[in-house]
Amino acid sequence: MEFSLAHPAIKAFMCGSFSGTCSTLLFQPLDLVKTRLQTLQSGRQPGSGRVGMVTMLMSVVRTERLLGLWKGVSPSFARTIPGVGLYFSTYYSLKQHFFQDSTPGAMGAVLLGGGARTVAGVFMLPVTVIKTRFECGRYGYRSVVGALRSVCQTEGPAALFSGVTATLLRDVPFSGIYVMFYSQTKASLPKEIGDSPSAALAHFGCGILAGVLASVITQPADVVKTQVQVNPQLRTTEAIRCIYVEHGIQGFFRGAVPRSLRRTMMAAMTWTVYENMMAHVGLKS
Repeated sequence: MEFSLAHPAIKAFMCGSFSGTCSTLLFQPLDLVKTRLQTLQSGRQPGSGRVGMVTMLMSVVRTERLLGLWKGVSPSFARTIPGVGLYFSTYYSLKQHFFQDSTPGAMGAVLLGGGARTVAGVFMLPVTVIKTRFECGRYGYRSVVGALRSVCQTEGPAALFSGVTATLLRDVPFSGIYVMFYSQTKASLPKEIGDSPSAALAHFGCGILAGVLASVITQPADVVKTQVQVNPQLRTTEAIRCIYVEHGIQGFFRGAVPRSLRRTMMAAMTWTVYENMMAHVGLKS
C-alpha cells in the first residue's frame, strides 16, 4: 500500500514515528545523564562536591567512553518509534473526532494531549521500564528482548508495569500542559509569521516555551517514576517517602536540568517535524 493512499491515522503514526526517531537519537545523552543523577544513592560521590549534569556527563565519558552516552538508545528507539507514532495517531484521531469542524480551546488541548499520552504511555510502559534500567547502569541487560524475558522470569510480568501511577502522573500532565501552551502560543502568532518561511522556527520557539513550563511542573513525578522502575520493590508512596527522607524537597528535582533540556528540545523538535511532515502529505495536524 502506497503511503499516499494510507489512512490519515496511519500517516500521522508514520510522521510521528519519524519525528520521534530523530529527536531520540539527538537527545539520548541528556536522558541518560538525567537517569544517572536520579538513581545516585546520595547527592554526593566520594571525594567530590555535589554531582551536577556536567560532572555526571564527564564521568560517563571517562568510564564508558563517548558512546556510553547513548547507552539505552536501543530501548529508547523501541519505545519512541511506536510510542510517538501511537501518540500522534491517537492525538490526530481524537482531534478529528471531537474537533473536526473547530479549533480546540485551552481545555480541549489539555484533554487531547493528556488522552493521547495516556494511551501511548500505558501501551509502551514495559519498554519504558527496560529503558530506565538500561540507562541507570545497574543492570547487565544485553538486549531489549533479553531484558523483557529476564524481568518476566525473575520478577514476574507485573514488574514491567512498575511505576505506572508515577508515569501517568508525569506524562499525562506534561502532554496536556505542553499541547495547551504550544497550541495557544502558536495561535497567537501574527498571521504573517505563520505563513512565512520562518514559520517552522517560530513554532519551534513556541515548543520550547511550552516545554520548559511542562517539564518543571512534572519533574517530581519523573524522579518518583525512575526510583520505582529501578527499584521495583518500592511502591509509589514508599518511593516518595524515601526520596524525601534521603534528599529532602530538592530530591524531587534531581536531574531537572538535563530532563528539562531534553524534554523541551525533544518535544519542540518532534512537534515541528511532525507538523511539517503532515503538511507535506496534505493533512492538517
